[in-house]
Amino acid sequence: MEKRILSLKKLTQTLLKNGSKEMTGRSRGVRIREGLERVLGEEKGSLCIILDFSGMGPVDFSWADEVVAKVISRLWGSEYGEKFLVLKSLSPSQAENVGVALERKKLAVLTTGAEGWRLMGSLNNYLIRTLGRVMERGQLTLRELSEAEGIEMNTAGTRLLNLYKKRLVVREEKTTMGKEDSHRGRQYIYQSLLS
Repeated sequence: MEKRILSLKKLTQTLLKNGSKEMTGRSRGVRIREGLERVLGEEKGSLCIILDFSGMGPVDFSWADEVVAKVISRLWGSEYGEKFLVLKSLSPSQAENVGVALERKKLAVLTTGAEGWRLMGSLNNYLIRTLGRVMERGQLTLRELSEAEGIEMNTAGTRLLNLYKKRLVVREEKTTMGKEDSHRGRQYIYQSLLS
């Protein structure tokens, strides 16, 4: 999977031309979202966009809803293919409005910053715990999750698949054939977006 850091500051300067650092209003949000969607649409393979909020001003609810919530909703609907979004370097006030926009639509996204990763938005507790295990280990198979949680294999597989469908982890298929492999055939490995 390719990872690309996209500076919101540079994107805003390119698309809005007025030099404003405020991320306010739905009309500004539409232009930024369309620019972000162009980047997502250009790449044919798997891509993780790390949207960097460094150097930007306040975010209002309308902008957060138009840009972040709509893009996340479309990612969850697989409109862009195998694409992922991580938010980077959000200030506490920016995070507040982005978080509210996501929670109202029952969406979630990974964020990263100086304090490490965290989940923003709304997600079931068992998926939060599963995501924590993937992030802690860097990668996880359904067998490893099943053993660690003491749950059935199909339950573990469903949890990991749901995290993948919500674009919170990346999935890689691996074929195992050797005698030393505990599982023969096709196996998915679920990996952190940040590793």
